[in-house]
Amino acid sequence: MPVFYLNEKNIFPPVSFAEENGIIAVGGDLSPERLVNAYKNGIFPWFSEGDPIIWWSPDPRFLLFPGEIKISRSMKRELRKGTFTITADKAFDQVIQECRGPRKHESGTWITEDIVKGYTRLHELGYAHSVEAWKGDKLAGGLYGVSLGGCFFGESMFTKEKNGSKAAFITLALKLAELNFDIIDCQVYTAHLESLGAVEVPRSEFTEILKVSLTKETITGDWSGNSLFDFSSNA
Repeated sequence: MPVFYLNEKNIFPPVSFAEENGIIAVGGDLSPERLVNAYKNGIFPWFSEGDPIIWWSPDPRFLLFPGEIKISRSMKRELRKGTFTITADKAFDQVIQECRGPRKHESGTWITEDIVKGYTRLHELGYAHSVEAWKGDKLAGGLYGVSLGGCFFGESMFTKEKNGSKAAFITLALKLAELNFDIIDCQVYTAHLESLGAVEVPRSEFTEILKVSLTKETITGDWSGNSLFDFSSNA
C-alpha cells in the first residue's frame, strides 16, 4: 500500500492502510491537535533527527492491562521498603530530557527536539504526564506518556538507579487499575515489558478496545495536584 503524506489537514488514513512494518503516514506536524487525534486513532510518531515525521500503527500491538501487572517477589519487597517515592507531573521536563539520553549500545535518540516541544505542549494542556521515582531528593527513574479516556499511551522511560523506572511503571499500573483504566499502550514488543505482563494483541482488537475506552472521561490537568494520583496507597 502507498504511504500517505499528511498535509495541513488533521486527518489520518484508516489504520488498516498501514504497511506491514506499521508505517501509516509521513509528514504533518506535532501540534497538540494532530497528536491527540493520532492517539485517538491508535497512531503514534516515531522518527529520528533529520527525518520527516513518521506515523505508526503496528500490528500486533503491545498492551498491558493494568489489573494484570506482574510484580516479582523481589519488586514487591522493594516497593514495601519504600526505597522510592513515586510522584506524578512533578518533573515532566526533567523526565523527558532523561528519556532523551541515548541508551547503552545506542548512539542516538528518537526523542528529537521537536518531540520534546510537542509533548511538552501536550503536558501544558493536561494530556501528557510524567511519573517519577525519587530516591531521596534525586530522580532515580521515570516515564512519560499520554492519557486519553481509559488509556495511558506510554512513550518512554529511563532509570538512573536500579529498579527506578520499574517502580514508577508498576506503581502507575496499580493506580490505573484502581481508576478503572483499560490499557497501557506499550506500542511494540520488549522483553522487559513482557516480564511485567504486557502482551501482543491484534491491531483490530486494540482498536476496538480503544474505541470503547475513549468514551470514558479523560483525567486532564496537572496530576501532581490531583488526589486521584496520590501514589502512597500503592506503596
